[in-house]
Amino acid sequence: MKDWWLKFGCFMTGYNYAIVRNSSEVSAKAVKRYTSAIVIICMLWSFIGYTFTNRYLHGEILGSLFGAIVFVTIIVQIERQIILSINPTKALYFFRGIIALMMATIGAIIIDQIIFKEDIDLEKITFIEARVEKALGPKTRELNKQINDLDALIIKKENEKAILISDVAKNPTTKVYSTQSSIRTERNTTTDATTNSPVTTERSVPVTVTTSQNVANPKISQIAPLDQTIKDLRSQKSIKETTLLNIRPRLEKEISSKVGFLDELKVMHSLISNSGVALVVWLIWFFFLLGLEMLVLISKSNEKENDYERTIKHQMELQNRKLELFAKMAEGKN
Repeated sequence: MKDWWLKFGCFMTGYNYAIVRNSSEVSAKAVKRYTSAIVIICMLWSFIGYTFTNRYLHGEILGSLFGAIVFVTIIVQIERQIILSINPTKALYFFRGIIALMMATIGAIIIDQIIFKEDIDLEKITFIEARVEKALGPKTRELNKQINDLDALIIKKENEKAILISDVAKNPTTKVYSTQSSIRTERNTTTDATTNSPVTTERSVPVTVTTSQNVANPKISQIAPLDQTIKDLRSQKSIKETTLLNIRPRLEKEISSKVGFLDELKVMHSLISNSGVALVVWLIWFFFLLGLEMLVLISKSNEKENDYERTIKHQMELQNRKLELFAKMAEGKN
């Protein structure tokens, strides 16, 4: 079990297990110490990653677990930057401290949003109301304008219908004239003066015949389509009026469903600004996370060089000597 924990520690820290196993207990304890610190940090950040993915990225269980794994992987890789440094510089310590400060801030924000969930939900009511009031005015004015336009159009169509009905009432029928053209043959008989015999001549005369008949007023057929148009316009007006009546609940539902991480961050900022207790809780979590993030950094800065690091340096020196020897041999051949 002890050997298993050491293997796990080497995996987390990036140490070479074969070298650690052959090193002194000091090196093994260093690995265990770093491993304990990383495990604590990873457990906390896995919870943060899971909750963040589930709450704000709307991930399911598998998606949230993947988010937790991503967060933990990032944490481990960041910690290795310090742990695996043989001779860490002040710049490395400085930037690791900056990263620790940012991570503590982000972690405290996410954890406090979970802790203050109920309080944030209460504060969100006021936040949502303000957004609803801001969006309600323009939408209400636009709907009223559309309803007024439909009213004006309905009145116009009803006037057109009234005129048609009045015209049909006065003139239910109308005369329709039709003209037909034909050719008529006229015969004319005269007496020939020379022979004293009758002479008959024919000629074609065009004849135009005009007839009339009473038919129903054609404007009657325009009344039914006009009725349908008015009905459709009234239906549209009814829909608009219903939308106007339900616009506030609909806006509240729509805005509530779209409140995200930044919105909750604003609400939490307002909550912390107005509540000393909330501020104290946030600061407690912030310094707690900052302390955890600085644990490995401080441990590394105060640690003396152990035999594991000396072994690594010795291997590096041997490798450099080999490379130098190979270079000299190559020059001798040339």
